[in-house]
Amino acid sequence: MSLIATTRELTEICRRLAAHPFITVDTEFLRETTFWPKLCVVQLASVDEAAAVDALAEGLDLAPLFALMADPDVVKVFHAARQDIEIFWHLAGLVPAPLFDTQVAATVCGFGEQISYSDLVNTVSKVQLDKSSRFTDWSRRPLSEAQVAYAIADVTHLRDVYHFLQRKLGSSKRTGWLVDEMAVLSAPATYEQAPERAWERFRSRARKPRDLAVLMEVAGWREAEAQGRDVPRSRILKDDVMIEIALAAPRSAEALGDLRAVPKGMERSRAGIDILAAIERGLARDPKTLPRIERDRRGGGSATVELLKVLLRQVSEAQGVAAKMIATVDDLEAIAADDAADVGALKGWRRELFGAQALELKHGRLALTVERGKVVALEWQEYEEPAPDRQAMVASVAD
Repeated sequence: MSLIATTRELTEICRRLAAHPFITVDTEFLRETTFWPKLCVVQLASVDEAAAVDALAEGLDLAPLFALMADPDVVKVFHAARQDIEIFWHLAGLVPAPLFDTQVAATVCGFGEQISYSDLVNTVSKVQLDKSSRFTDWSRRPLSEAQVAYAIADVTHLRDVYHFLQRKLGSSKRTGWLVDEMAVLSAPATYEQAPERAWERFRSRARKPRDLAVLMEVAGWREAEAQGRDVPRSRILKDDVMIEIALAAPRSAEALGDLRAVPKGMERSRAGIDILAAIERGLARDPKTLPRIERDRRGGGSATVELLKVLLRQVSEAQGVAAKMIATVDDLEAIAADDAADVGALKGWRRELFGAQALELKHGRLALTVERGKVVALEWQEYEEPAPDRQAMVASVAD
């Protein structure tokens, strides 16, 4: 059992790992009762060794680990890295770099959306991982040998997965696609949780400037409270309650208490006072300074959207890439409404793969037909003189 519990041991293994072109990394953490994830264990491996770091060991200084995460000469390989990176961002203000996420790479290589680590290991190495310690309490000490073995397995098999995906990306010439995907994952802005931006997750619920203004203030208050007290957002105010308060905008304790979703007695608590103050700040905002409210794009363009969905499915199947990775429904609605929409499907490799064809289809320069039971896309000239064995596809679209 290789368990690192002292700063000296951590310094030595980080020095050895830094000599390798890549290392594999994973973390075990808890966050059920906190806002910020509580780091419990960090697993590290090179081609030569693997170990688990007891992040809760008394007196342990994680500075050598953070230096390794920032080393530009060592690629850090994770699987489903977002939450792991969030931990490093919170503790040290850094995003591990260079970065390689095997879940993202697997999606690019055609393994479907968000493939699990165990499924990927089974596919690549034909190994069934032991999941018996998956839901263990990683904050309890001492750690058992079974826990440490489980944790280390998460980085030892990851080495083979990394090599496999590197080869796959090279042979399919999709390395550039992965670079585009990793840009978002590597951006510090992805992990910044500024209270003033908390409303963005709920922006679709605001239909009027007043709704938006109040939502911005109430959501910001909740986020600041949750961060300051290090408790989950729901401990402060559940999402549905927050939305009801923002849309109703009560201006007195009585009116706040009359809302069905508001917990009994909250209107008379400090939280109730803070919520009413946030509502007043929202109502006092100048509507001209508010972000633009996105209007529902659906309606007249729904037929176009449905055709774009068919094209997306055809491209996805033909290229072996998950449809949601190429374009979202919001992307399709935006393209139906605007040729120059600022969406991912009209940028980079997605435009080359799908976006350019989507615009051609939208303007009648591309046709969809059924050939041998499969949807195929035809340029307009080809569509005008179809082969005898081609059956024109007729789409019935419900608005």
